Amino acid sequence: MQEASRFLLFTRRLNQLGIRYIITGSVAAMIYGEPRFTNDVDIVVLLEGKQAVRLPEAFPLNEFYCPPEEAIREEMARERGQFNLIHHETGFKADLYLCGNDPLNKSGLENARRVEYSGEEICLAPPELVILKKLEFFREGGSQKHLRDIHFMLEISADKIKLPMLEQWIRERNLEKEWAQARASTP
Repeated sequence: MQEASRFLLFTRRLNQLGIRYIITGSVAAMIYGEPRFTNDVDIVVLLEGKQAVRLPEAFPLNEFYCPPEEAIREEMARERGQFNLIHHETGFKADLYLCGNDPLNKSGLENARRVEYSGEEICLAPPELVILKKLEFFREGGSQKHLRDIHFMLEISADKIKLPMLEQWIRERNLEKEWAQARASTP
């Protein structure tokens, strides 16, 4: 399996379980923009009821690190729950963020983009959500990689981005300063 498609190790199993998810972060930014190296995939998931029990079955301990069901349930009870899955052989990691009550995550799941990637169907976050999260991460940590990702997304996938919706979310999340920096930046 090529490094760029290692995230399929996780999405394939989520698809099989029928778990609603969206790929966000650098993997989504690469699909909408320009490829770069990453050693993990960020995935927002909507876990319901018995799906917590099925995760450890789908990610067996001989192939993956997967938290026990109790730990997953504890994270499901938190406002901003999150846990990791790690593929032993490759070391590739999936950071799973629980949807919770975040309106942005809910909107992302409702407007997921189903696309084919390497012959498999995956669910991508809408590009607007990816950009918003990149802006938030830039505000929190100042890493220029987020601005670079946004630049290439705007350059390569401009026709897929709903600017009025994006700018509304930017205002609601007070990201105008970061948005101005992203639009002014060059890689």
